[in-house]
Amino acid sequence: MIKPKKKLEVLIAYNELDNKPVMEDPDIISEDAVRDEARDVYEAIEKIGYLPKYFPVLNVWSEFEKLKKIKPDVIFNLCEGYQGEAIHEMHLAGLWEILGIPYTGNNPLTLGLAQNKVLTKKLLESKKIPTPMYQVFTKSPKNFYIDFPVIAKPACEDASLGIFTDAIIYDFDQLLDRVNHLLEKYKQPILVEKYIEGREFNISILGNSPAKVLPISEINFDNLEPDEPRITSYEAKWLPSHPLYQKTPAVCPAMVDVELQHRLQDIAMQVFLLLNGRDYGRVDVRVDASEKIFVLEYNPNPDISVHAGFARALRAAGIEYHEFINHLLEQAMGRKCYD
Repeated sequence: MIKPKKKLEVLIAYNELDNKPVMEDPDIISEDAVRDEARDVYEAIEKIGYLPKYFPVLNVWSEFEKLKKIKPDVIFNLCEGYQGEAIHEMHLAGLWEILGIPYTGNNPLTLGLAQNKVLTKKLLESKKIPTPMYQVFTKSPKNFYIDFPVIAKPACEDASLGIFTDAIIYDFDQLLDRVNHLLEKYKQPILVEKYIEGREFNISILGNSPAKVLPISEINFDNLEPDEPRITSYEAKWLPSHPLYQKTPAVCPAMVDVELQHRLQDIAMQVFLLLNGRDYGRVDVRVDASEKIFVLEYNPNPDISVHAGFARALRAAGIEYHEFINHLLEQAMGRKCYD
């Protein structure tokens, strides 16, 4: 048992789903997984010697009243949205700031920037950081100038929502069907970007002064059949019983030469700093046959459950899970809530 300096009272905030059955919509599975993440964080905080308490966020009005009574020392922020809407991830972090309660993870501006994939791409382009060519559609496509194949996905979601096994598109008819379907389902702009054939890497970063790149992870596509998509689809990420999940294990540390490793680390840090990353985050990239790197997105506050990719990178770096959780709490307590 680690002897703490003070018995911090830590609220573990996460988005509650109002008991909605998971099978109503496969997309709910990724949101439901936050409960497992909260449990792992709870156990780590107990191991440190602090006082954790679950704080499921279902109704901000009632939760606001609870916060006024509880007055926690710090919030461990695992909220990925509110009432099924990912757009509110940034707003909940903003609520902790308005209340003046220190909290872990990225700030509201970074959460909002990263969730808006189109805006993120514009920022990457402004700094000449390579990202796949793209178009955005708010209605059925008419003019399209990107060479096939391409990938279509909601422009303001995360956790691979909307990216299923049929995500790779090979002709205009498929594009019409896919974009129209996504527009109807997600009620938001649809991002269509050039599919980069090649390797996929996840690069985890531990903040803050200075930020540190953890061992690089690669999604291993070697076990896939020739006709199976070489992407991290929703099935491959969230459905353990699905063949694609089983055939696409992550390898960390990734088997890369020193030159590519350094370039991956450098570009990940550029993205982290550009989007004002804080505490922890992950940069997802594709690398083509000529070893050109294309940034897909920055994932602030990625899944940090003990079996997730970020924890895998921590283990590869020799960092104990509870040490990482303690680091995040110390970072939160050592700054003003709006830093």
